[in-house]
Order: sequence, then C-alpha cells, then structure tokens
Amino acid sequence: VYVSGGNSSAHKNLAVMKPKQADNHPDLFQLQLSQIINMSHPLVKLAHQINWDRIATQIDTVYTTGPGQPPLPTRLLAGLHYLKHAFDESDESVLARWLENPYWQYFCGYSFLQHQLPLHPTSLVKWRQRVGDKAEALLVETLKVAQESGAIQADEFHHINVDTTVQEKNITFPTDAKLYHKTRQVLVKAAQERNIPLRQSYARSGKKAFILNNRYRHARQYKRANKACKTLKNYLGRIIRELERKGSQTDQALQSLLDRARRIYRQQTGDTDKIYSWHETAVQCIGKGKAHKKYEFGNKVSLVSSSKNNWVLSAQGLANPYDGHTLADALAHMQQVCGHSPQHVYCDQGYRGHQQNGPDKPIIHLVGKIPKTASRSMKRWMKRRAAVEPIIGHLKADNRMGRNYLKGEAGNRLNPILAAAAYNLRKLLAWLYFWLMRWIVENRKSTILQG
Repeated sequence: VYVSGGNSSAHKNLAVMKPKQADNHPDLFQLQLSQIINMSHPLVKLAHQINWDRIATQIDTVYTTGPGQPPLPTRLLAGLHYLKHAFDESDESVLARWLENPYWQYFCGYSFLQHQLPLHPTSLVKWRQRVGDKAEALLVETLKVAQESGAIQADEFHHINVDTTVQEKNITFPTDAKLYHKTRQVLVKAAQERNIPLRQSYARSGKKAFILNNRYRHARQYKRANKACKTLKNYLGRIIRELERKGSQTDQALQSLLDRARRIYRQQTGDTDKIYSWHETAVQCIGKGKAHKKYEFGNKVSLVSSSKNNWVLSAQGLANPYDGHTLADALAHMQQVCGHSPQHVYCDQGYRGHQQNGPDKPIIHLVGKIPKTASRSMKRWMKRRAAVEPIIGHLKADNRMGRNYLKGEAGNRLNPILAAAAYNLRKLLAWLYFWLMRWIVENRKSTILQG
C-alpha cells in the first residue's frame, strides 16, 4: 500500500513507484484548456518557462521503484505549493481555488478542465514531510528561470544584502498557568488510554484554578493569581509523581511525555532552553528590540537578497543564533542555490566582528555610519541595504512567513524556503506582465500608424 508522505523509517523502507503524470487523456466532447484560456497570460508563460523535469529530478529522489500505487505528479504538488505561498492560501483554500481557476490547473500540468480535486489536502502535508529540505529545488528553479528569461543579469549577484528576521510559530502567547494546565490534561489523557488508575485527575479543580488565575490577572489581583497558578503547578506535580511511582505500567511514549512534563514543571523564569509550547518544543523566545513587539516566539530566519532588484537568493530557518554567526552559512547557502559568489555584502551592525579576510572572500560592509572615504557609488550601494526590510515585510504579509503553520523543526526550515520561492515567482509574474503590456502598447501604436 502506498503512503504518500512522512520521514519515518517505515516510509524509508517502503518501496513505491515513481510519481505518475497528470491525467490528460483526450476527450472528444471536451475542449483543451489551451483553446479556452489566454495563452499570453503571465501564469501560462511562466508554466512554459519553468523546467518541471529539472524540479522532478531533484525531488523524485525521495521515491524508490517498486510495487504499489504510484505517487501523485511532482508538477502538481510543486505547482500547488508555488500557488499556495504566492497567493497566501492554506492547504484547503488553494485546492478550492485550483478547482475553479483554469489558469492554475494549466500551471499544474493539466490540459483539460478538471471538475474534481486530484488529491486530498492532507496529501500536501505528507508530501512536505517526505520531501523535506529537497523543496529547495523550488527556490533554485525560480532563480534559474529568472536568469534564462533575462530578469536577472549576471552582475545581480555581485552586491547582496544579508539580514535576519523572526518567523513566529503558530502558538498562543505562553503563560505558566496555561502550560501547567495543558500538561496535566495530556498526562491524564495518556494514563486513561493505557488504563493506568490515577488517585485523582484534577479535571474539575484544575479547570477551576485555571479560570480563577485568568480572572484574577484580568482584575490585576496578582497575589491571588499567583496562588491559583501555584495550585495548577501542584496538581501537575502530583500527576507526575504518581505516574513515576507506577513506572512498570508506563511505556516509551508515556516516558517521553513525562520527560517533557518534568522540564515544564522544573523550569524557572531565568532558565535557558525553556519550553514555551507543549506541541512545539523548538519555539524560542527572541527579542529583536522592536518597540511594538518586545518578544517574538518562533525561530530566526536568515535572508540574502540582491541589492539591485531585490530577488531573494537564500532563505534559511535557524534556531536562535547570534546574527553575526549566521553570515558564513548564509553566503555558503547563497552560493549553493545560485551558483555565484558575491563580491560585496551589506549588513547591519549586528554582524560586527565577522568580516571574512582573504583574496577569495567577499568584502563585508557594515551599514551604519557611512565612512567619509567611501566613493559615491559605494555610498549608494550601502544605502540600498535598507531594501531588505520591505522584502521581509512582503514575505511575512504576502507569502505566509508571518506565522509559521508547519509543524516542528522541519517546518521551521521548510516554510522560509517556500516563502522565498513564492516571492520570486510573484516577481517573475510581474516581469512577464510588464513585457506583455509593453507588447500590447507597441502593437496598438503600430496599428494606429498603419491605419
């Protein structure tokens, strides 16, 4: 039986066939999409310029030949992820729009109008889990198409901007009371599933203490609120100790839950490597000095963009390193994605002390106080460093990097790559639309002159 995604050892050992092609059998009573849609539309032009076989060559290595149902077409799944992040859609809404949009169907490799969904939304989740970091091929392809179409010139890679931002995770604002309450609920449920008798579950008294904590904090009665929070912590400690005493009845899965619960129970305010969310243990508390948002809960993302025309050349999801420590990896990743090495790198003051020396190393420029000895051209390039900020804004507002809905550390790495690929895709669409409009205007001028 074919399983469409996952990274577990069971999936690695599972023999499956290579992805099948889109179902495009001719129908005598049905018109082809090429006879219905505008073939000069930028999305149609881009569908022809993208080398889908090149993407499939990189991604299909996660599959092996063997018996079973073949996986879904790689072009369909890659195209859906392009569209999802380019137009800020969820897994469900991108399929709903795909079904009613013939241009999206053509972009994903279909020749005839489809009236039924070719897959379930969960197939997108399983595909992401299986592909993992190989989804980087989507970002690489956008840059190759831009170079082949002339949207990116060779000197575009000589001057680059490097910066970091925070990608917030899809969690609620963490509080101690909420963590204690949630952890106790999970342990009680796990014990009930295994028929482990508990002296008391604290279902009602725990809920009452949690509600009182919220009410007291709303009324700014902090002593009473802290007392209710301490009660929740005591309830959690009792459940943990009771399950520890019944260790012979616990299995490995319950032991891992207990280990996580002990960390939450013992962690203090000033501790490092704290758990802020029960279901997302990799979330970090990051302060970037923003006046409107003192702390953000998620992970750090390192971005590299071209100084001239603002193409995203690299996107890496990291934990929470110091900004300067990300510079070497960012430049190496940019070279891996683009195949070019930069000559000048423009950074903010967070990268102080991490300049790279050597004849083959790029020159690192720290933008802040521009030196008086800088040439007029260099001053213009250094002022262009600020162009990376609106790029981050567009990635967050338009390309689903503002809140990361993908699960775990793998989702932290994958979401920035998909967002960067979608950002470049939108720039390619704008580039093709510009030349389409120019061609229409020139055609009309020639028609008027001839008339």
